[in-house]
Amino acid sequence: MEQEPSSFPMNAFENTNIQVNFDKFPDGLVPAIIQDVHTHRVLMLGYMNREALEHTIRDKRVTFFSRSKKRLWMKGEESGHLLMVEEIRTDCDQDALLIKVRPLGAVCHTGADTCFDEENTSDNFLEHLENVILDRKKRKPENSYTAKLFAQGINRIAQKLGEEAVELVIEAKDDNEELFLNEAADLLYHYLVLLNAKGYVLRDVIEVLKKRHH
Repeated sequence: MEQEPSSFPMNAFENTNIQVNFDKFPDGLVPAIIQDVHTHRVLMLGYMNREALEHTIRDKRVTFFSRSKKRLWMKGEESGHLLMVEEIRTDCDQDALLIKVRPLGAVCHTGADTCFDEENTSDNFLEHLENVILDRKKRKPENSYTAKLFAQGINRIAQKLGEEAVELVIEAKDDNEELFLNEAADLLYHYLVLLNAKGYVLRDVIEVLKKRHH
């Protein structure tokens, strides 16, 4: 007789609990599809047993069961390219996992963004721009305007956003389309920088708007 799926608490994530039917497979391993929470690109496929899923939920870092090493294996434990968990779901048969993550670096051991040799980029340009801003913040390129903004701190970033807002208002009173659109672009860019400096992304703001819409 097939056993009932194992139930796991998911208080740290969107779901309140999750049920997985590990006993459906002789080795007790279920496939886990790893997806970037922002770009929606599929990054890799791994396998988890009960203990691996427990570690993944507890630590908010993806941990697999390595079939070659015969042990638990936290992705990025050596490279530092961890997969930070944002959400976990099961399929309709409760025998496969979908784990949405924020990858901290390249996912594939070859150095590629994904194990399917795809660039982990979004078709949404604003999400791409957010990733560029995050990259400048982390790497701090010497000639990067964005990196210099972050180095100057939150007060300067907020001040710069205010200046761009005023300039957009001024251009809105005239009929120069090119200047108006350029000022609008400057304002949006600096807004994304401020969001990043505060630890948020545009998606967080969109969720607030969605809740207000309802």
